[in-house]
Amino acid sequence: MIGGLEGGKVRTVRDFQFPVAVPWDLDAASTTGITEATAANAPPTTRTIDRGQDVNTCQIFHKGINVSYVKQSVSGQVTADSTTNLVDRTEAQNVQDEIDFQIMANLAQIGKNVEAVFLNGTYVQSTSATVAAQVGGVIAQISSNSVAAGGAALSKALIDEILRTMVGNGAIMENAVIFVNAFQKQKLSDVYGYAPTDRNVGGVNIKQIETDFGMLGVTYAPAVATSTLAILEVSVCRPVYCPVPGKGVLFYEEIAQTGAAVKGQIYGQIGLDYGPEEYHSSITGLATS
Repeated sequence: MIGGLEGGKVRTVRDFQFPVAVPWDLDAASTTGITEATAANAPPTTRTIDRGQDVNTCQIFHKGINVSYVKQSVSGQVTADSTTNLVDRTEAQNVQDEIDFQIMANLAQIGKNVEAVFLNGTYVQSTSATVAAQVGGVIAQISSNSVAAGGAALSKALIDEILRTMVGNGAIMENAVIFVNAFQKQKLSDVYGYAPTDRNVGGVNIKQIETDFGMLGVTYAPAVATSTLAILEVSVCRPVYCPVPGKGVLFYEEIAQTGAAVKGQIYGQIGLDYGPEEYHSSITGLATS
């Protein structure tokens, strides 16, 4: 949703740690008037508006591959009878290149891990070669807009509350998307669904919700905790890559052999820019049964 290995939203950095936002605050609005004499004689009390800096980090994603020569050779084996031990060779199995399959499967695993990290990762800055850097996931970084449900079931009242909190804290609501797991996805359909009477078709599948502050998309995200609903401003999120010189962002390479097998590794250094954390929100502690 926020971009793959290439595209306009991709951000490339030359250090693991990088800034994601520069937060600053204004005072509460004032309606107090200033007299002509006051304005003519002295300036108002000065105030320096301080800026902060929110940062995130890349982390290493690394998978090893080891395919024996035997495994590469048996692409014709389909099934073996447990009694006779005879092999059915009437047709070849669907995997004809074991190395390609292992690379594909490990890339899929890395993709699954990256999504889980982008949502839930706990930020850790690496301070030495023995300390693993860990990406701060957007849900884990939310501090301004979070509502504790206290074990209550998901409801329209809870979603209305978190939306009011978001806009009150400056969320832009440009492309806000609800991220939920399977249980809360069904609860959303229960809360907002209306199935017209039909003798042949029943059920609802809520994919968008019209609110007072804009349209919210709804996305099923297995990595979100069962007790959590997150509303994330996707327009400010983008993947961050720290490429290895001469090799790229996420690459496969063979490594030294020590026997009758091909050995290799998939390696990448990937992070997340989630923008200002106050653009996102979460409801935590929802009922899960």
